[in-house]
Amino acid sequence: MTCEDNGLIEKLSEKLLECEGDLKGRKDDVDTWTDSLEELSEIEDAFKKDGKFKLRGKTILDIGTDCVKPLYIALKFKPKKIIGINEEFLYSYTSDIEQKSKLFAEETKIKFYDCSLFDKETLNRILKKEKVKNGFGFVLVSKTLHHLRTGECKRKQGEKHDCAEVETEKNCTYKFEKEVIFEKLLGLGKRVIVYEAFLPQEKDDDKVRGRGGYFTTKEWMDIFEYLLSRKHKVVFIRPEPFLLEEQALAEVEAMLRRVDIICFYVEKQDVKDAKNL
Repeated sequence: MTCEDNGLIEKLSEKLLECEGDLKGRKDDVDTWTDSLEELSEIEDAFKKDGKFKLRGKTILDIGTDCVKPLYIALKFKPKKIIGINEEFLYSYTSDIEQKSKLFAEETKIKFYDCSLFDKETLNRILKKEKVKNGFGFVLVSKTLHHLRTGECKRKQGEKHDCAEVETEKNCTYKFEKEVIFEKLLGLGKRVIVYEAFLPQEKDDDKVRGRGGYFTTKEWMDIFEYLLSRKHKVVFIRPEPFLLEEQALAEVEAMLRRVDIICFYVEKQDVKDAKNL
C-alpha cells in the first residue's frame, strides 16, 4: 500500500469519526427535545390554580433550564415571560429558540442567561433588566434541585479522599442546605415547582465535582419535614396528587422506595390560608 493510500485512509477515518460525533450530538439534541416533552406532561399540572391553567400574563423562572421546556410551555400556555438560567449552556439550539420563538410564540418572551442561582449580583442584574420587581409567578426547578448543594462534603464511611484538593473533589457529595435553598427559591417566586429523578442507587452522570449526587430517601424526608415545619404548603403532583401533611410523612417515605420520579410544588402560606387547610 502506498503512502498516498495510507494518507487517504487516514483522512477518511478522521472524516468518519467527525461524522459519528456529529450524529451523536444530533441524537443527543433529539433525545433532549423528546425527554423535555415527556417531562412537561408530568410537570404541567403543577401550574394549575383552582384546577385550571391560568398562565397568561404570568412570569416563570426556569432554573437549570434545558431551553426546550420554556418553548413548549410558551406554545401551550402562553405566559407573559419565561427566563431561563443555567451555569453552563451546552445546547447548540439555545440561541435559535430564543430568537425564533419570537416568530411562533409571540405572546411569550423567552430569554436565557448564563447565571448561577448563587450569583446574587448577576441574578439581580437580570431581574432588573427584565423588569421583574415582585418576583416570578412560578419558579421551575426541573432535575436541578440535587445540584443546588452548598454545604460541606458528606464523607461516606470508609471512603478516602481529601476534600481540600480540587482534583479529588469529584469523590465528594456536598450537603443540601434545605433552609438556604428553599428560602432563596421562595424569595424568587410565589410557587416553586420541583421535578426530580429519585435514583439514589445510581451514579449522577451530570455531577460537577461535589455539587451533584441524587437525593437519598433520608435527604428527601429531611426536606419535607423542614417544609412542613415552616408551615409551607406542599402539594404532590407525581406519582399522585395530594396535599402533604405531617401524618402522611410515613406514607411519603414508603412511596419514595417504589418510584423513580417525583413532582411537587411549594408555596408560602399566610395565616388565613393555613387555617383553611
